[in-house]
Amino acid sequence: MPQIAKGGKFVFGQSLIHDDLSVRFPPQAVREYDITAEQRVYLMTGSKSTGGFCIMRKGLLAPSKLGMILTENPELRDYSTAPGAFIRYKGRSYCWLPIESEGVIRLTPEMMSFLDLRVGMKLLSIRSSDIAFTMGAKGRLLEAADGYEGVIEEF
Repeated sequence: MPQIAKGGKFVFGQSLIHDDLSVRFPPQAVREYDITAEQRVYLMTGSKSTGGFCIMRKGLLAPSKLGMILTENPELRDYSTAPGAFIRYKGRSYCWLPIESEGVIRLTPEMMSFLDLRVGMKLLSIRSSDIAFTMGAKGRLLEAADGYEGVIEEF
């Protein structure tokens, strides 16, 4: 896993948004966050500078200091909303999706529009915290990745 800039964030690799709207997460991120353990993941809109989305699962989110996202949004906690239906909460939007055992999710056309994503885009998988990783769509980290002379695996 490269560190693109000295003292900067670590990246797991790049994931392509395929024609069928599937995104495969880098295996190292899947293992580190045990992201397939619950067969469902939460997506949170990314920052203004990075775009894309963050990925987390209930077992890491619920006991964290961000656990109130689930306690204050029981429909999200209980997966009672439709997969991919975003809920706005304190400046960010959240939804859930099923995840395949290989670390693949399938976005919907509505999600693609909401997140300003396109088929063929590469998302940079960035270690964000101990509960989530980011699939960044724009910004300086993606620019640095384009100029990186080492190898960034693609998935």
